[in-house]
Amino acid sequence: MGRVPTRHRELVEAIDAVVDSYDGTKEIDSLESAAMPNRRAVVEAFKHLQAALFVGFYASRPLSAGNLRLVLAEHLHPAYELLVEQIDRAATYEARRGRPPEGYGEGWSEAAVLTLYRRIPQMRRCLAADVTAAYRGDPAAGSVEEVVFSYPSTEAITAHRVAKVLYDLGVPLVPRIVAEYAHFETGIDIHPGATIGSDFFVDHGTATVIGETARIGDRVKIYHGVTLGALSAERGRREAAAGRPRHPKIEDDVTIYSGATILGGDTVIGAGSVIGGNVWLTRSVAPGSKIFGGRRSGSDEVGDATANHDVAVVIGGSSRGRSGREAR
Repeated sequence: MGRVPTRHRELVEAIDAVVDSYDGTKEIDSLESAAMPNRRAVVEAFKHLQAALFVGFYASRPLSAGNLRLVLAEHLHPAYELLVEQIDRAATYEARRGRPPEGYGEGWSEAAVLTLYRRIPQMRRCLAADVTAAYRGDPAAGSVEEVVFSYPSTEAITAHRVAKVLYDLGVPLVPRIVAEYAHFETGIDIHPGATIGSDFFVDHGTATVIGETARIGDRVKIYHGVTLGALSAERGRREAAAGRPRHPKIEDDVTIYSGATILGGDTVIGAGSVIGGNVWLTRSVAPGSKIFGGRRSGSDEVGDATANHDVAVVIGGSSRGRSGREAR
């Protein structure tokens, strides 16, 4: 039998000190948690949506044309109720803080969820292309079923497709909860604001980061450890204030290998380019370029690169600039 605690007076004093620390002077002192979205409820709603998007893979009983509507409704009805409540909580909380969503008013939360539901058919077509791209792009994939059941990329992009619709509707907090749930589950960090085209695949995926204003075209393949980021927090704030993207644009049919870092809202990776592993880019490259890492040399032209990173070497196409100190 375990030892029975005896230092009760000291325990009470310690708890009193914790209570006193909630003195209202810190940003994390808020006691309005009941008015904010509940993370568990948002995740539960997403899981219902995930099952509806891939119902044949998540069903617990045989499916047929006769019972398909019933099975889908068993997921879509509870997801609807959960999302309406959680979005209403988020919007109401933001309104109380003086940051109401644009157009916020009675029925706003329900209208947002209805818009999401109306986009599910298109979302399913896009996800079908994503799954097919993963199957085609990975020789280790034994089947489409394996991709849906086990690939972190599928879960991450599914969460993103849902979160992106809500983000674009101006829903506060909830899209980020969905995105960060997927980040926790998969190691793939995609901000809900990122714009991602069809046939998208993140191979392996761990430690991949895609920023809020990143724009990714169709048929793009990214490997693990890739960062599509901003040049700096201060510069990012200036660009955001000016309404400019802070993160790169990746055009169609681009492949980015593991560990590559591509930064800056003015950086465009031209269509059909291949970006090699561990490359560091802060400038655009022309369509059809092949960018690989080359060790730093003593030449003035290459000396602009940071000492801790490989230098971009262009094979085919032409670089619109080399990596530079502004990336620090």
